[in-house]
Amino acid sequence: MTAPTRSLADRVRPESTALVLIDMSNDFVHPEGKAARLGGRDLSAAWTAVPAMQRLHAAARAAGVTVVHVQHTTMPGGASDSGPWVDARQRATYSAPDICLDGTWGQEIIPELRPADGDLTVKKHRYGGFTGTNLELVLRSTGTTNVICCGVSTNVCVETTAREAFSREFFVVIPADACASWDMRLHEATLESARHRYAVVTTTEEILTAWSGVQPS
Repeated sequence: MTAPTRSLADRVRPESTALVLIDMSNDFVHPEGKAARLGGRDLSAAWTAVPAMQRLHAAARAAGVTVVHVQHTTMPGGASDSGPWVDARQRATYSAPDICLDGTWGQEIIPELRPADGDLTVKKHRYGGFTGTNLELVLRSTGTTNVICCGVSTNVCVETTAREAFSREFFVVIPADACASWDMRLHEATLESARHRYAVVTTTEEILTAWSGVQPS
């Protein structure tokens, strides 16, 4: 059966929506983190997106929207490694093989987006937030049918998580100004693919407008 066209307000309805903040950890976006210090990653675009994520985080909590922080995690001693994963990570640009090592400062979410009481955190070990994690269980348990994906990097972990969500029959929304990549050409290309195939690409302001005046249930 073909579902009817849904408005943005329907797609971000607080009682059925989760804000998923992806990989806003020190190792990815802090100047002293491994991506910048060891990989030479340009962080300027990521920090341009942080204020939008802060606004979404605050508004989501005010409106009663579920908030999930998806946190990339590398297990000590290679416990989360595999041959293909290590091969890919060794060739990854602007990164480090042991980025976001479990229990370290680098794995922690930046203070600007630190989880608040009531927020949920899911550790992931691959690019996608659903791969080998309990993210789907968490979302189903909270009655979520819509996900708003934001964070870094647009063309890797945000995209993979958004595609995985779509493949699991969630409606996907991506606020373009609340995501970033080390190469904003890749950011734009990813969003263009998303809007054509699996997500509604919008802005933080449009989501906030949909949530304005909403009283938490």
